[in-house]
Amino acid sequence: MDHLPQDPMMMVSAVNMLLRDDEFDSLEDLCAYFDRDVEALKESLLTVGYAYNEGQRQLRPVECDIL
Repeated sequence: MDHLPQDPMMMVSAVNMLLRDDEFDSLEDLCAYFDRDVEALKESLLTVGYAYNEGQRQLRPVECDIL
């Protein structure tokens, strides 16, 4: 993959796949590789209901992480 998708739902899928398949050790590493700002990516995906769960190394629906 040479770039991250622009569509937010496709980006969630791509980021989760790249982290799951151990292509990158962290969201920060992934963002550095694709020249993306970590906080801007998180904010963008939060607007569609996804947040990064560092413990699970994946983007998850916000309602899944509410206790």
